[in-house]
Amino acid sequence: EQRAKCSIKANGFDTAFGDCRENLKMSKAYFQVVRTTSQVQYQGQQDCIKEGADNMGMIRNIKEEIRIIRERDPAIHSSLEVFLYPSFKVMLHYRLAHRLYQKGHYFLARYISQRGVRKTGIEIHPGAQIGSGFFIDHGNGVIIGETAIIGNNVTLYQGVTLGGTGKEHGKRHPTIGDNVMISAGAKVLGSFTIGENSKIGAGSVVLSEVPPNSTVVGVPGRVVKRNNVSMPRETLNQTDLPDPVKEEIANLQHYNADLGNRLLEMEEELKHLKKKVKKQEKELSRKKVKVKKSASDQVEKRTDSAEAAEIEMDIKEGEKENEAF
Repeated sequence: EQRAKCSIKANGFDTAFGDCRENLKMSKAYFQVVRTTSQVQYQGQQDCIKEGADNMGMIRNIKEEIRIIRERDPAIHSSLEVFLYPSFKVMLHYRLAHRLYQKGHYFLARYISQRGVRKTGIEIHPGAQIGSGFFIDHGNGVIIGETAIIGNNVTLYQGVTLGGTGKEHGKRHPTIGDNVMISAGAKVLGSFTIGENSKIGAGSVVLSEVPPNSTVVGVPGRVVKRNNVSMPRETLNQTDLPDPVKEEIANLQHYNADLGNRLLEMEEELKHLKKKVKKQEKELSRKKVKVKKSASDQVEKRTDSAEAAEIEMDIKEGEKENEAF
């Protein structure tokens, strides 16, 4: 009886233990479902936050572009015109392409970049690094290479090239400092730095580093002005720049004028010397005539005395002969 009672109790414990185990399994499954649901909800919330942040970032970028264009282009009359600017369009394409480029989606990045090129005529490589306050006026023909780095508040005009030299890999494009203005048609070629607050004149070809607060003009570009602290983006003056070629021509003209004056002085001196020489030649000719006359007179005197001596000798010889005879 005791054994039967013990077996009944054991069966009861086994049944209770089985029920507990089933309950535990159900609890684990429930908690797994809850956990999965929480993760999905959290991910959805993060995606919403990220999407909202992206939307806010895009809105912020659009407002910034509107502010920059209205600040630097006097031809704009309303904020709606900003949406027609090629600079605005290409920067929207660049921001998206640059984000894809950083994530390793190189084909999609180049595809979006080339769509921007076809729409605007401005080619910005997705790998280029561009700071805030960047503005391209007109913009047709602007080219920015892969490893170019552009600082804040930089202004470019049409036809500007930020290119590299050769086929080397790595950093091969220029670095542009803050508050730099590069005028129409300028070419900046090579891996070097354009110092902050500098101006590059229209049509210049810059092949070497430029110190800060400088003005560069010419082909090849030469620094013609230093320590011009005023920011180029405040005036955007592309015309009142020094002209080294004009200065060199002016120096040559001044030098030629000095040479002409010296030649005139030398001609006057030569004329004066010629007059003196002529006078001396006349005096010498007169002296020669006098010398010749005196010499001829002396010769005549000598000939006369010689003839007289010969006559006297003949007379004496004749007398001696007469006496002897």
